[in-house]
Amino acid sequence: MSSKTMQALVFKVQYEAPDIVSIELRPDNPENAFPIVEAGAHIDLHLGNGLVRSYSLTNPGDTDRYVVAVLKDRRSRGGSTYVHEKLRIGQVVSIGVSRNYFKLDETVTMSVLLAGGIGITPIYAMLKRLSVLKRNATLIYCARSRVEAAFVAQIQTLVDASGTDLAVIFHFDDEHGGPPNLEQLLGGYAKDTHFYCCGPAPMLDAYEQACERLGQHHVHLERFEATGIPSEEVAEGYAVELKKSGRTVWVEPGIALLDALIEVGIRPDFNCREGVCGACETRVISGDVIHRDHILTKQEWSANKSMMICVSSCRTGRLVLDI
Repeated sequence: MSSKTMQALVFKVQYEAPDIVSIELRPDNPENAFPIVEAGAHIDLHLGNGLVRSYSLTNPGDTDRYVVAVLKDRRSRGGSTYVHEKLRIGQVVSIGVSRNYFKLDETVTMSVLLAGGIGITPIYAMLKRLSVLKRNATLIYCARSRVEAAFVAQIQTLVDASGTDLAVIFHFDDEHGGPPNLEQLLGGYAKDTHFYCCGPAPMLDAYEQACERLGQHHVHLERFEATGIPSEEVAEGYAVELKKSGRTVWVEPGIALLDALIEVGIRPDFNCREGVCGACETRVISGDVIHRDHILTKQEWSANKSMMICVSSCRTGRLVLDI
């Protein structure tokens, strides 16, 4: 879990859809301010049941408040259920410093934003930022139905007020007779267009395939949950040298590096244990890493400058980390 936290007051709780609630957090001391955040960033929310969950922020640029939106997931291990059923106005919670692995390129001529379901949270933040910058962008917002989609009215108001800079396409499965044809929706854009997508895993997979078929190369995405990444297995254990602490830890085959460190009393930052939140990113000094995360790009994997120690491991016999 992250050691860098701030105290925040739950100022407002509002349902944006039947299963989606937005939480407005403010500094617990009115004289304080939150660090400014970029579009695409998320924070860790430390919940009263001991869980820590990452949620995307919908309001980039604000320092007097943070707003997150949380879907009540039927498969919840306690995080979203706690937010929906236990979190109350006036409650003080700990939050982590924001992280951003889904950054918006604010310099490009055209951006296409694709959101599926609760994936609208970071995408909505990007739309707001592009509106402020008066950049051209199209939002494609997909959900099973209009009633299940959050922020529809707010998005329409934002787009209407933007003049010709912003456009929105709503695709609700029940109104269109099924899921969207992403290749059709994403087609026709110039090759310097940047594409951003956040949503359920099947949508993200279809999005990547559509962009590849369309020959688009500026393709960005964020996953809320891990999916299988084909990767070689580690047949033998390996040694991990911790440069800062001067210790060496042996990692047995089949044991996560994070767990091996915790076992010997080392407490690195971590959260999701699935390679999707970025909390455990650690600088690599040397060693051949087997990357299994959903945060770093393939180019960053090849550069081998950092790794997510909750899911990634070592191909060779020794790994040196900046811990």
